[in-house]
Amino acid sequence: MQPQTVPYLTEEEYLEFERNSEIKHEYFEGKIFATSGASEAHNLIVTNLIAILGLHLKKKPCRVYPSYMRLKIEKTRLYTYPDVMIVCGQDKFDDEHKDMLLNPDVIIEVLSDSTESYDRGKKFENYRKIGSLKEYVLISQNTPKIEKFVRAENYRWIFSATDENITDMPLESVGCMLNLDEVYDKVYES
Repeated sequence: MQPQTVPYLTEEEYLEFERNSEIKHEYFEGKIFATSGASEAHNLIVTNLIAILGLHLKKKPCRVYPSYMRLKIEKTRLYTYPDVMIVCGQDKFDDEHKDMLLNPDVIIEVLSDSTESYDRGKKFENYRKIGSLKEYVLISQNTPKIEKFVRAENYRWIFSATDENITDMPLESVGCMLNLDEVYDKVYES
């Protein structure tokens, strides 16, 4: 992800700019980064996730947010737009605008060729600093595969993944299941 050629911005300047922008930008260390559009597969996967999670969490004290909800990571000052976030319990927002979430329990990113290394590396490094985060889920848009990292004791993260024999991925922290066939519904139709 390449920064736009703009001068250093304070967090306040970024938020003023972002709230008036027609496109979304990440912010980190004084620089803004335009987010690119998403492929058909990416959009279908996110739509399926929102539908699946919304249905499973309907009677629970959890909310599902799509990529239009900004996330602020207080410890690192990264502002970003995860593909899907889930919060159970009380939402915490940064200010009265209620457009900057602080406390997701689950973050889901759909991997693209251009963002995969960032989502697995630097972005996950920042996400690990969120005290409320219990599960980080990565979903491939190129092949049916779900990977999950679960927070364990001593700041460790436990990895699991679907494969040809394991087609369900539980999200224990919110009490629901992601099934490969449901997540990838209509994604690979001709």
